[in-house]
Amino acid sequence: MSRAAHLVGSLPGDSADDAMRLAVSNLGPALQSLPDGETGERHNWIIHIIEGLRSHPDLKLKKDGDWSDYDDIPVFRVRRGHTLRGDSLDFGHVANFEDSWPAFTRLRDEQHNAALAFQVGIPGDFDMALFTLGPAGPFRNRAAFRQATLREIREIYRRGGNDVVFQIEIPAELAFVARMPAPLRPAMAKFLARGIARLVRLSPSGARFGIHLCLGDMNHRALATMPDTTPVVLLANAIIKAWPAGRSLEFVHAPFAAAEIEPRTDPEWYAPLTKLKLPASTRFAAGFVHEDQDLEVQRQLRGLIEGNVGREVAVSTSCGLGRRTRPAAVAALERTAALTVD
Repeated sequence: MSRAAHLVGSLPGDSADDAMRLAVSNLGPALQSLPDGETGERHNWIIHIIEGLRSHPDLKLKKDGDWSDYDDIPVFRVRRGHTLRGDSLDFGHVANFEDSWPAFTRLRDEQHNAALAFQVGIPGDFDMALFTLGPAGPFRNRAAFRQATLREIREIYRRGGNDVVFQIEIPAELAFVARMPAPLRPAMAKFLARGIARLVRLSPSGARFGIHLCLGDMNHRALATMPDTTPVVLLANAIIKAWPAGRSLEFVHAPFAAAEIEPRTDPEWYAPLTKLKLPASTRFAAGFVHEDQDLEVQRQLRGLIEGNVGREVAVSTSCGLGRRTRPAAVAALERTAALTVD
């Protein structure tokens, strides 16, 4: 395989071991990092975390929702007279790591691939505050979510060290930039990038990171769409400019499909990628893989993206595959494998 492949996170599987073996059986030599598949209740990203907050003593349900659509989600507020603190929040990342780590190390040993990193998906603190507390959440209570996220990053790093790469997942940020009027997008990207950089800067020195730009995939439907690739370029460049010294940025993943919507094929849509300013040491994972689109068309898109970015890209889907049936996920993995070779 001549190109790397990147898996965003979730995969259909009966267990972490099952999901990781599914990934390795299709993409093993092309993977530089391997997520545990985020199986079970985790397949819907942060929904299970937010649902678990219904019994939090400092929070009260403001508006209920059943997660059937982005406009039908529960929204909480901090109870009057209460303060939301980071030490009262447990997102479960440490427990999930402990459960999956032994299966990962066994599989890595079987593959004789000591360089393979364990990829841990970490939702951004802005996103956690926003999806829990609504639009005011990131501005009033982001600190609590940042503190809780940092505690879990530090504990996982203490246990896994440099064998772990943290994927910071930020769909809200890309959606915000995409939805802004064009003249306001650079300022919004700069503002949001500062918050991401702060989370990374406060993480352990030496920790490895990647960024997952996302358009959302709840119920396999996107939160937003992009007029072209400008929002990706603006946000990625702003993050790179704000990135703290001493923290490795190993990859930036960008979506070029939007859940069930196939990637665009018009070249001008991808033209802004010529302005992407990636460090030489940072991989660009292009999320254009879509098994419903003709393979030859996908090969042409790969060439178009690589021509604009100016380098070979890692091949990826736009988001995780855990919201898909197993046959559909296998088809996406097989398509990913086909696109890692010329």
